[in-house]
Amino acid sequence: MIKAGLTGNIGMGKSTVAELFRKLGVYVINTDHIVDELFNQPDIVDEIKKLFGEDALIDGKVNKNYIAQIVFENPQMRIYLENILHPKVFERIDEIIKNIPTHGEPSIVLIEAPLIFERGYQNRFDVIITVYTPEETALERLEKKGMSKEEAKKRLKSQFPIEMKKSKSDYIIDNSGTVEETKVQVEKIFQELITLERKYAGN
Repeated sequence: MIKAGLTGNIGMGKSTVAELFRKLGVYVINTDHIVDELFNQPDIVDEIKKLFGEDALIDGKVNKNYIAQIVFENPQMRIYLENILHPKVFERIDEIIKNIPTHGEPSIVLIEAPLIFERGYQNRFDVIITVYTPEETALERLEKKGMSKEEAKKRLKSQFPIEMKKSKSDYIIDNSGTVEETKVQVEKIFQELITLERKYAGN
C-alpha cells in the first residue's frame, strides 16, 4: 500500500484533485472530515472549552467560526488546538487504513491534509503531492466562496509558502488551468503510484 499525502495552501484545489484521484479508484481520506467528527466527541468538546472558554460553544457544540478567527490571529492557540486534534486524527487515519478492503490489486490511499509541512508530518507518508496555483488565483477562488480578501490573505499567510512546499514534494500539480489540464497531471501521477506500489509489493 502507498500512503500519499495531498497538501497545498488554502484555495489552491486540494479537494478538486482529491476527487479526481477518487474517480480513478484511489481511497481518499479527508482530515477535515475527521476533525468535524472529533468536534462531536464530548472529550474533545471539553478540551476545546477549557482552551477557548465558553464562547467556543453554541448550545454545547463547537463554534468553528469563532475558533477559526482566534487561531488565525494567534499562532500559539492554533498549535494548542492542533496538539489536541492531530494525535486523534492520525489514530483515526490508521484505523481507517487498517479496515480498507484489499483484493490484491495495487492499493493507494490519499490523505488530504493541509498542514503536512507546517507540523513536520512528512515522514508519515510514502510520497507527498502538493497542489498549487498562483496566490492571486487562490484569493479569487476564496472570495467567490464568500471569504473576504482580508480573511483569505490571513489564512494563506498562516501556511508555509507554496514554493517551499513544492520544493519538498515528490509530485506537484499545477491547478491554475482547466479541470481537464489538472486531470491529465493526476492521471500521470496515478500511473506512477501504481508502478511504485507494485514495486513495493514485489519486495
